[in-house]
Amino acid sequence: MYGLTEAIGGHDGGMNDAPRDTPSARPETADPGLSGEAVAGVLRLAASRERTVDDHMFRAGRTSFRLQLFTAPGQRAVVVVTQDLDEAPSLTNTAESCAEAVWRQHCPDQGLPPVWIERQFPGAFDGEPEFRLVTFGETEPYQVHDPHWDAISAEQVVHLVGGPVAEDRGEGYVPPEPEVMPEEWFEAVGLWRLAQPSPFREKCLSGGRPWWLRWVRLAFPRHDERSCCWYHSGDWHRVNCLALDALSRARHEGVTAKDMARYADKYAVAAGASDWEREALFSVFRRSDALQPSGSRYLSRGYINGQHRVQAMLDAGVRRTVVLRATWPDSPAD
Repeated sequence: MYGLTEAIGGHDGGMNDAPRDTPSARPETADPGLSGEAVAGVLRLAASRERTVDDHMFRAGRTSFRLQLFTAPGQRAVVVVTQDLDEAPSLTNTAESCAEAVWRQHCPDQGLPPVWIERQFPGAFDGEPEFRLVTFGETEPYQVHDPHWDAISAEQVVHLVGGPVAEDRGEGYVPPEPEVMPEEWFEAVGLWRLAQPSPFREKCLSGGRPWWLRWVRLAFPRHDERSCCWYHSGDWHRVNCLALDALSRARHEGVTAKDMARYADKYAVAAGASDWEREALFSVFRRSDALQPSGSRYLSRGYINGQHRVQAMLDAGVRRTVVLRATWPDSPAD
């Protein structure tokens, strides 16, 4: 079993953007320190690699993505995977199984998993880096655990592999047949109406909470920021105040659910929100990431999306939030 440092360093003795490639020329200088320790460690593996696999429709279980594999003798393999943000299951939610499938099928002789870089496009709000380096806290043969994401620039990716990297889905991508889309809208709800979340991956969020702790947090809310994970590293009270106010204003202006994420981000900038608050607020209103309970409108039974954020809100004592609702054609009324 390998720890985080071993999984990063060394090598084994291992909305649509227009299609385009990054420039083939490697930058003369690189400043890996700007992107954190994980990216700095990976950039020390930079070498001239050849793109030996370019599969526009690679599948790992139900997840489909473009797979680019870059290899060189005696060097750690590098994988760049791309996916449209509206595809499901997403690369983010299935990071472990996707990395394991590629390692097993394309790099079975390497003792470490390939360096894993993903791009889901388009990005969140304007200016957000779209490439992300995914590192794993522990690995064993063809198994990875505890993924962690860090922004990495296109220029750094080119520097790492030593050549051009395609950023799009590829001409060989076959989109799924169009589905009948539901009517969607956002609404404010009390958190007491939502089911008990069951988050995975983050240890500080998992394990459940006793029911009475919800009421304790409502009486004694928390506004502190913690370093354990992204979900606990900001003030959800502030984010939900912004969300509720933005939703109220948007209704008066006739903003649709499709346009709410951009609308809310502009509102957050005008309100002086921090980068974390902007990101959190955008996640509430971006339809692919929105808090979406399952079950009827009045009786939540689980989550289609959002249970990590809901648990973090409950931990902070947040009373009200914004969720995405959907009504499918010919579906019975709640």
